[in-house]
Amino acid sequence: MAETFPQLLLERTEEFGDSHDALREKYHGVWQSISWAKFEEHVRHFCQGLVSLGLTPEHTVAIIGDNRPEWIYTELAAQAARAKSIGIYQDAVVKEMVYIIHHAKVKFIVVEDQEQVDKVLEMWDDLKDTVHKVIYYDPKGLRTYTEEFLMFFEDVEALGVEFERENPGWYQRTISDGQADDVAILSTTSGTTGLPKLAMISHRNLVSMGHNLLALDPLSPEDRFVSFLPLAWIGEQMMSFACFLQSGFPLHFPESPETAQANIREIGPQSMFSPPRIWENLVSQVLVKMEDSTRLKQAIYKWAIDVGYEMADVRFRKENPSGSLKLKYNLANWMIFQEIKDHLGLRHLKRAYTGGAALGPDVFRFFHALGVNLKQIYGQTEASGISVLHRDGDVKFQTVGTPVPGTEVKIAESGEILLKSDSIFSGYYGNEEATAETLQNGWMHSGDAGYFDEDGHLIVIDRAKDVMTLHDGTKFSPQFIENKLKFSPHVKEAVVFGGDWPFVAAMINIDMANTGKWAENHQIAYTTYTDLAQKDEVYALVREQVETANSDLPEAARIRRFLLLHKELDADDAELTRTRKVRRKFVAQRYDDIISALYSQNDYLDIESAITYQDGRSAVIKTRLKIETLNGSQ
Repeated sequence: MAETFPQLLLERTEEFGDSHDALREKYHGVWQSISWAKFEEHVRHFCQGLVSLGLTPEHTVAIIGDNRPEWIYTELAAQAARAKSIGIYQDAVVKEMVYIIHHAKVKFIVVEDQEQVDKVLEMWDDLKDTVHKVIYYDPKGLRTYTEEFLMFFEDVEALGVEFERENPGWYQRTISDGQADDVAILSTTSGTTGLPKLAMISHRNLVSMGHNLLALDPLSPEDRFVSFLPLAWIGEQMMSFACFLQSGFPLHFPESPETAQANIREIGPQSMFSPPRIWENLVSQVLVKMEDSTRLKQAIYKWAIDVGYEMADVRFRKENPSGSLKLKYNLANWMIFQEIKDHLGLRHLKRAYTGGAALGPDVFRFFHALGVNLKQIYGQTEASGISVLHRDGDVKFQTVGTPVPGTEVKIAESGEILLKSDSIFSGYYGNEEATAETLQNGWMHSGDAGYFDEDGHLIVIDRAKDVMTLHDGTKFSPQFIENKLKFSPHVKEAVVFGGDWPFVAAMINIDMANTGKWAENHQIAYTTYTDLAQKDEVYALVREQVETANSDLPEAARIRRFLLLHKELDADDAELTRTRKVRRKFVAQRYDDIISALYSQNDYLDIESAITYQDGRSAVIKTRLKIETLNGSQ
């Protein structure tokens, strides 16, 4: 039985050969197909090429780029040589890349194109003593680059062909020698409190996790999946490697990140896994589209979505819908929901998953109103992506479901969620102290706070360190309130404060695209993000959402004061992780003056902000931030 990814690749190749597509990539507007036999050939040749250049099992291969077949070839090629790979987010800044490459002891870097090559050249002085070769697979714009350490992907494959002539049978023997407990990948943690740690994930971890998910939610070789989220993320590794190599369904790669949704609509996948920000963006698209439609269409939509919510709530309660509700829902589905799902590329979904962070109940309920079987996954990088999952027909939007087969979950006396399974990682690479802190007595300490409800469903409150106690003793989760705020298409990000403070306050980022369009429709002139965010009309718009979010919150947890930030929180400024999780501690320190103003008697704050333009020029912008106080707050 196959125990490693390369062994699974050989198994699927023997099963399907040239008869089935393994990969499909949209290139220059045309979907190009790659059979399992051709797929395996690319992996074999690139693996042998890397070995001829000096790759050994002790080495790490870094991969940087958008989702492409070469990304898949590279990871499997490294693993076939019994080495390991690490994915680096393609939008990572140079400082992050240098840290990861050094910490992971990277020997080879495989990049997509000129943009990533230029980043490597910028940091080459810091890498040249450890990195042997930089290999690119899109040669556009690189013809004049003469650095000796640069190589074209196809040239490495050619070396692999020659290696195979001189070493017949080496590839198959090496793959056969692979062990389940070999480290397959180093996966970066989200790094919400600082630089990311590198989790050592073995083949056993990943294969076990994929097997458990498919046992609950099977997929067949005829099903379709679009790989559009970063392959550096453990969630995409879960679907685009662990499940793909065991089920044999074809992977589809969008032409570019910008065309991902259009390409998803073309393919009509049966399964989709996305973090909350993707689902939130889809909701925003629908709501903004309806704002721009005629009054008649708005009225029909309002009627239909109310029917959808009614049906969703009946299903959540596991009750049988009445005949009249079924009739109304079928009509709403025919008139509205099918069109919306088709527009979003969700029409053919059997199941959809969300994970990586909590999804707001309003967003969750919206998709179930449309008839999308959206289910919550709970897991972490250290658990290979999944530990808990909603079962079909047993979805409770306030929970994350029940443990997947082979996984034990318990709640410590402190309220922390503890996990045990074959999918749990072996430790952090080069960080024994952090490993000992996370893995204790056979259990993985998740760092999350939670509890089980009466049906055995796990409820995750928040990161344990982020759960706050209000002045009246009430426990509250900032993330829960933030998700309620982000249901608005005009709110992109929110950071809520409370704890030792006398009341709850919030800093909010507007969604520039949606709010800008709203402003134009209402003939409100603006110049920049900062200008738009400080308009009285925009404050009134966001205030409505704050009041809506407050309406069903306990009195002590309601937002009393908020302001609209003058800039978007940005991963490049270390305010967000690469998966768009807020680095709360850093944000609290960086915006200490703004937080203090929220808890003062003032209704504005004058700030100076330094900005750097693309041409290198810098400037200082002076801005007055308004602070909104809700009725009865002071």
